[in-house]
Amino acid sequence: MTELWVALNDIPAEGRVFSFTDQAVWQDRWKEFAIALRPGDEDLHASATVMMQGENAVLVRGELHGSVKLACDRCARQFEFAVNTTFDAYEELGGEQEDQEADVPRLRKRKDGTLEFDMGALLWEELVLTLPVKPLCNEACKGLCPGCGRDLNTEECICDQDDSDPRLAVFRDLKIK
Repeated sequence: MTELWVALNDIPAEGRVFSFTDQAVWQDRWKEFAIALRPGDEDLHASATVMMQGENAVLVRGELHGSVKLACDRCARQFEFAVNTTFDAYEELGGEQEDQEADVPRLRKRKDGTLEFDMGALLWEELVLTLPVKPLCNEACKGLCPGCGRDLNTEECICDQDDSDPRLAVFRDLKIK
């Protein structure tokens, strides 16, 4: 996994702008976590302003742009998903007893006193939060036929079309006098 730690000791008071274009930051993680993403036509690009908040805290404001390819949940075809988001993150360096429920901290102090922020983890988290819960190639996607498996967006189904409820079959031949 590509780690991307940013040293914070020489950040000026007004902050510093960083730009991230290395695709390995995202692609290594979607491979590691087995997420069905593929690179899109537009490479992912992030820019972030890092500002110190006192001696042991950092504020990160940024943008993430680009595109990825996802599989549609209805028809399983690959489609392009545009990523366009802004984010804010605030991290404080924990004391000796860090919160036991917290994951690996994104802010750490090395033995030589250098304060570092894990920008790679933040960028990955922001990409994942941007992805749709139910990816669809379009809202009107008809999906696949459950009988024959044909893509109903491009061709007609050849299955027997019996849309009636089988529980009501006894009433089909009922004749009212």
